[in-house]
Amino acid sequence: MQFSVLTTVFEPVPGHLRECLESVARQGRADGRDIVFEHIVVDDGSVSAAVHSVLDDSAYPWRTVHRRPANGGIVAASNDALSRATGEWVVLLDHDDVLTDKALASLMEAISRHPVAEVTYSDHDIIRPDGRLADPVYKPDFSPERLRQTNYITHLVAIRRTALVEVGGFRAGTDGAQDHDLLLRLMERGTPFVHVPEVLLHWRQSPASVAADTANKPEAFDRGRDVVASHLERVGIAADVAPGEHDGVYRIRRRHHDDQVDRLVSVVIPTRGSSGAVWGVDRVFVTDAVTSIAQRSSHRALEFVVVADADTPTAVLDRLAVIADESHVELRSVMFDESFNFSRKINRGVAAAAADVVLLLNDDTELIEPNSIATMLSLLGESSLLSETIGEVGAVGAKLLYSDGTLQHGGHVYHGEFMHACIGWRGDNPGPQRMFAIERECAGVTAAAMMTTREVFDRAGGFPDDLPLHFNDVDFCVSVRELGHRILFTPHASWYHFEGKTRARGATMDEWTRVAKRWADGVPHDPYANPNLTPKRADWLELPGRSGAPPYYFDGGGTKRWS
Repeated sequence: MQFSVLTTVFEPVPGHLRECLESVARQGRADGRDIVFEHIVVDDGSVSAAVHSVLDDSAYPWRTVHRRPANGGIVAASNDALSRATGEWVVLLDHDDVLTDKALASLMEAISRHPVAEVTYSDHDIIRPDGRLADPVYKPDFSPERLRQTNYITHLVAIRRTALVEVGGFRAGTDGAQDHDLLLRLMERGTPFVHVPEVLLHWRQSPASVAADTANKPEAFDRGRDVVASHLERVGIAADVAPGEHDGVYRIRRRHHDDQVDRLVSVVIPTRGSSGAVWGVDRVFVTDAVTSIAQRSSHRALEFVVVADADTPTAVLDRLAVIADESHVELRSVMFDESFNFSRKINRGVAAAAADVVLLLNDDTELIEPNSIATMLSLLGESSLLSETIGEVGAVGAKLLYSDGTLQHGGHVYHGEFMHACIGWRGDNPGPQRMFAIERECAGVTAAAMMTTREVFDRAGGFPDDLPLHFNDVDFCVSVRELGHRILFTPHASWYHFEGKTRARGATMDEWTRVAKRWADGVPHDPYANPNLTPKRADWLELPGRSGAPPYYFDGGGTKRWS
C-alpha cells in the first residue's frame, strides 16, 4: 500500500509550511512494516523568497516539488499534483496543516480492516495561533445527509486514487469548496466511506485560514452553496439551496410536488385528556396540540387519530370534534380501555389511521414552525439516489423545546445509555459541529414527534408491547435502521414539548433489563456518536487524554468552557 500525500502551496507562513513538510517526514512504520509514501508538493506561483527557501530544502527522495509559472488556484494546482501521483491512496494535506506522527500508520491500519473502503477520513483538532492544540472535532461515521448540509469531513481525507480519477479529479470552478464537491461526487458514485475515530491532523488557525475566521474566505461558502445545488440536481432532488444561519452550513429546501401537497398525513396522538399550566395559563394538552396544528400548519391534508384512555373527559373529545370541524380536517377517536401502555396506544392509532404516512405526536406539544409537517414529509421515504448501500429515509424526527425554550430533543444518542442529545442546552445553540442547525442522520428520534410510513412501521413490527413507557421509540428506531433505512433529524420542524406535565419521568429497572436483553451489549451501536466521547453523556464531552487539547466542559446552556 502506497500513499501519495498531495500539498498545494501558495504564500503560506514559511514556518508553518516547514512544520507541514516535517510532519510528513515523520511518518514511519506500522506493525513492523514500512509505510511507503511520496509527498508531491505543487507551488502555485508563490513569489515569497522565504517560501521558495523552505521548498528548496527538500533533501528527502520521496518529496518532489513542482512549480507552476503563475497562480492558477487550488483546483488547478491540486489536479497538477494528482496527475503526478503514483500511490494507491491519495492523502490531501493543506500547506500549513500538520499530520500527527502516526497519521499514515492509522490510515493504513483502517484500510487493512476495511478493504472495500475508497474514502477514509479522520477526526481533527485545531492548532491555535499560540501553537497550542484545541477544539478536537470528533465526527460521526459516514452521514450522507449531513455531508449535503455541511462538509463535516474536512480533514484528514485519504481517497483511493482510482476512485478519484474516475470522478474526474477536482472540478473547475469550485475553488474554496473543491473538497466538498469532490466528496459529494464520490458519494454519488456509491464510494464506501470509512471513518477513523482518531485525531490524525492538526488544522492550523493561520491568519488567513477559515479555521481562524470564516470571513477570510466568504467566496468559499458561495461556491459551497453552488456545489450542493449541483449535487442535488445530479441526483434528481428538486430543492433550493441557501446559506444557513451559520457559515459553512447550507439550508436545503426540497420543492414540494403537487402529489405531496395533497398527501394525507395521519397525526396519531395518544391521550387521556390531561390538563396543566404552561406559561401561567391552564390548558388541556391534547386540544391545544391539535389546535396548534390545525391553525398553523402549512400542510393541510391532515387527519387526527386520537387514541384516548377510557377516563378521558367527554368534554375533551367533544372539543376535539369541534376543532376538527372548524378546521376542515378529519378526526378519528379510538378508545383505549386497557391499563396504560404507550406502545399499544401507538400501534392501535396507526392501525386506525387512513393515511400511508403517520406523524406520531405526544399530546403535550405545541407546533412552532408552520412548515414542520411539510418539511418532514419532504424528507420521508426519499431515496438516497446514491447507492444501494445508502438506504431510504424511514423516519424523521423534529427539534423539540421545553416551555422555557431550552432543548428537549435534538436526536437520540446511544452511547452507553439512551439519551437526548445535549438536553437542556439553549434552544438557539447550534450544538457541537452545528448538529442542531442541520438535517442529519442519527441513531434514533423521539416518538414525541416522529414521522414514518405505514409500510416501515409495519415492517419494523410497530412499537414493542413489553416496553409500555420508556425506550419503545429506541427499540423502533433500531428496528428501522436494521431494515436498512436511515433516520433523519431536522431542526426545521419544531414543537414545544411540555414533557413531564402528564406522566412521571424516569425508566424503571425492569425496563432497563428488558432493553439489555434485546441487544448484545445492552445498548446498540450508534454510528453517529464517537468512541472518543464520554459514555453516558450526550454533550460531546471528550474522554480525558484523547487529544492534546486543554480539558473542557459544557455549561448548562451548552457554552464551551475550559477547565
